[in-house]
Amino acid sequence: MAIYIILILVICIAAFLLTFQQLGRSDPNYREKSKTQLKRLSMIYIVAIIGSIIALVIYMTVT
Repeated sequence: MAIYIILILVICIAAFLLTFQQLGRSDPNYREKSKTQLKRLSMIYIVAIIGSIIALVIYMTVT
């Protein structure tokens, strides 16, 4: 079970880092305009990660 938890965390962190890497490849004007989009995307990742951890803890305590 621990290996699955580690795998999920690695995938989430990799997706988060790859998102930031893709933002660095765009032109400078787009990067300045996309600050609010980056904030929204970061909040989505934070909520998804926290929600996944909470769901995992609930699942582990129930089973």
